[in-house]
Amino acid sequence: MICKMFFVYKGCIDMIRDLIIFVLKPLSFLPALAMMYIIFSFSAQNGTDSGNLSYEVSHKIVEIGNEVLQKNLEDWEIDQIAYDIEYPVRKAAHMTEYFILAVAVSFPLYVYGLRGFPLMLVAGLICVGFACGDEYHQSFVEGRGPSIHDVGIDSIGVFAGISCVRIVCWTFLAPARMMERSRIQRERRLERGRQLEMERRRRMEARSRRRKRGRWEEY
Repeated sequence: MICKMFFVYKGCIDMIRDLIIFVLKPLSFLPALAMMYIIFSFSAQNGTDSGNLSYEVSHKIVEIGNEVLQKNLEDWEIDQIAYDIEYPVRKAAHMTEYFILAVAVSFPLYVYGLRGFPLMLVAGLICVGFACGDEYHQSFVEGRGPSIHDVGIDSIGVFAGISCVRIVCWTFLAPARMMERSRIQRERRLERGRQLEMERRRRMEARSRRRKRGRWEEY
């Protein structure tokens, strides 16, 4: 009786867990959708606003570097360095955006069971396809235009993000995989033990019936 109640309780727990996973798994794509919206919003800025934003970020980087390294640069020197690094900062921002997007896309796909090359292919097609669509969208924005070069930079960030997800998931989920594998092996051993026990009981019952039949024949 206690054993039966235990299996009923375990079945209820497994059912609740599966229901929670079924509800939450689709929500794992929300960060990817949010990141796509952020990238689209940046691309919707006109050329002047986008350039000013890049310059402000570059200027802030130089100011922080000047304070940390105690270079004591003049204001005009900070302005000049910020102007010089604006282009690489802008392209690094491109790569970082798509690195984050790739992580946000790859992780849910990994959770859904996509591994190895299929993960690289599907996540890569989604992210690079979005990068191409985003560059096309910029052709309709004042002072902006599509750039194959930017798509290439975005693609580097994409495949770096996918590779990062694969490495992190492989490293940190390895104990979980080992525990799951051990659980499956343990359940198989238990199932095999139950089958052997049932087979042993059937044989004993058959042997008992044969003995009873032999006794009746003697009478």
